[in-house]
Amino acid sequence: MNLKEIMDNNCKKYETIDFIPHDPILFPHRFNKKEDIEIAGFIASSFAYGKRSLFIAKLNELFDIMNNQPYLFMKSFKNKKLDLNGINYRFAKEDDIKNLLYVLSTIYNDENSSLSDLFYEYYNDKENINSKLCKIHNMFVKIVKYFYKNCITEPQAGFKHLLPDPLNMGSCKRLNMFLRWMVRKSDVDFGLWKFIDKSELLIPLDIHVGNISRQYGLLKRKTNDYKSVIELTQKLKEFDPHDPIKYDFALFSLGIETIKL
Repeated sequence: MNLKEIMDNNCKKYETIDFIPHDPILFPHRFNKKEDIEIAGFIASSFAYGKRSLFIAKLNELFDIMNNQPYLFMKSFKNKKLDLNGINYRFAKEDDIKNLLYVLSTIYNDENSSLSDLFYEYYNDKENINSKLCKIHNMFVKIVKYFYKNCITEPQAGFKHLLPDPLNMGSCKRLNMFLRWMVRKSDVDFGLWKFIDKSELLIPLDIHVGNISRQYGLLKRKTNDYKSVIELTQKLKEFDPHDPIKYDFALFSLGIETIKL
């Protein structure tokens, strides 16, 4: 088999419901309501770094605090009064996590507003994807700065790590993963957002995906940054121009199987 055939076969093998319990996408899959899925997906993807067992345990803790009702929680959330029991995860301290929840609460307490509405507004622009993501990120930061204008002038480092700035030209792996969940439709991904074409998505690039991609000759650039995201996505479009990010599943599987080309 050539590489495309291996990639296609592994997509079919791994893009199944059996993938869900071992991935952060398990959290939005707990819900049926669109708002719950969006909120749970955004939170889960924001925490998806480091050792998988650790961030899944921390997300379970956080969703327990929300009584596993993320939309209702956001509708009633008051940042200053909320006690998160000192919850933290690596770089993100309790205040950073409160900031993330406050952003979501602000969005969903605005009349007829949601994450999908926010992304829809900016994805109608004719700019490149990175510019669109920058505008969305800036909106999140603006909300936090407005709330803290009388006490904290800048969002702290932990919040910035939860929501990294695309302007810094990093890979924005977690944000691109969230978009994959919301846009693609499969047994794993939800396909809730019809206003973004799946051909526009970018590969969620981390160290693992970068190393595997280089091993199989899909990526030449040595740094896992935005330029590498574009390079790898363009390469995957040679395999499937309409749905290149389905190969995220193949790249995952190549890291856990021994395949001889």
